[in-house]
Amino acid sequence: MKTSSKFLIVALFGCFARVQALEIPAKPQDHPIVLVGGTVHTVSGSVIENAMVLFDKGKLTGIGTNIELPAGTEKIDIRGKHIYPGLIDARSVIGLVEIDAVRATRDVTESGSINPNIHAEVAVNPESEIIPVTRANGVTVAVTMPDGGVISGSAAAIELDGWTWEDMTLKAPVGMVMNWPSMRINKAWWEQRSEEEQKKARDKSLDVLRNAFRDARAYLKAKRSEAEKSIPFHKTDLRWEAMAPVLDRSIPVLMNAEEIEQIEAAIAWAEQENVKIVLVGGYDSWRVANLLKEKDIPVIVNPIQRTPWRRWEAYDEPSALPKKLNDAGVRFCIAGEAGASNERNVPYHAAMAASYGLPKEEALKSITLYPAQILGIADRVGSLDVGKDATLIVTDGDPLEIMTHVEMEFIRGKNISLNSKHTHLYEKYKEKYRRAGAK
Repeated sequence: MKTSSKFLIVALFGCFARVQALEIPAKPQDHPIVLVGGTVHTVSGSVIENAMVLFDKGKLTGIGTNIELPAGTEKIDIRGKHIYPGLIDARSVIGLVEIDAVRATRDVTESGSINPNIHAEVAVNPESEIIPVTRANGVTVAVTMPDGGVISGSAAAIELDGWTWEDMTLKAPVGMVMNWPSMRINKAWWEQRSEEEQKKARDKSLDVLRNAFRDARAYLKAKRSEAEKSIPFHKTDLRWEAMAPVLDRSIPVLMNAEEIEQIEAAIAWAEQENVKIVLVGGYDSWRVANLLKEKDIPVIVNPIQRTPWRRWEAYDEPSALPKKLNDAGVRFCIAGEAGASNERNVPYHAAMAASYGLPKEEALKSITLYPAQILGIADRVGSLDVGKDATLIVTDGDPLEIMTHVEMEFIRGKNISLNSKHTHLYEKYKEKYRRAGAK
């Protein structure tokens, strides 16, 4: 029995490895390419009918209706199609989680409460089956985030193609992920901890966070003073080294906070610590929209497709959140479900927000230009502008519509395969019915 089990496990892993190996990363662009005749949705500017999009060496070099082409340019006729910038998932665990129910495939959480030295990009699995499934629906860039503890580690923007994590990393870090503790005492019948125990747990988490920032500042001050006379050498501490870009405001704190008490407390703390902050989740963020606008604090809203938290709330509370933030002038973007297997549905979260009042143009920007701006990668992706990366998709319609197909995809000029486990299964069972004589 044990021997049979071993052979079964080996066979299963062998099949798993063979399926993964089918998706080969694209070759770098080695000649100019021009897409001709499509409708270009630049996102940052106007829509251009019957346009040309030229790119070379992974960069956009021309967008318009009459572009002079360099020698050796490959022409691709896309009349009747649409060109959009590649979609961006602003909050995910892509590459860190394969199967939620299998612990061995989850590499998103480290032990301990303070882990600023954790770098998400290093843990990304380029062989993940979720990557080709996600990019096949137009998502070309994902921000993958660690989880757990008080300070989880740094997030990274990754391109959904590449042989290694180094190939895939667009920018890292883009922010330091932190989790603000619940400020509310849970009196529900299922809560096993007493009110006093809940208060102690909350206060302990806040003390841990304050102490971490205090220690990081002290460490960095000491390290920078080592060149001075009589200042002793201090051993390198990777945890506090990783805090340097947060403390000098090079990157923001990506603060997971949902309820109004959490959000207000986190904003007050960020001011005290003089750090930039981006709210992640932000379920109650519309309730403090004036404060967010005053402080210029962006919100990564996710997910849209969920039910209201409280019995007295309107049924459309989550879906209407982006419209409320937009009406109040708060910067925001929309992310997926913060899982892995369903991140391909990012455009439909934006579509849901549009169906509940968010202008459609804003919905498109919320998964392209806005996340790029919020996360500091707008110089590379998020819109179609000359000089930016040639990271784009060609579709047969509006990407927010579920019936639309992504027909071509380029990441830094590389022509990306749209095959995935889903397409393989489709072809497999189509062949089954063909052999059975089905029409």
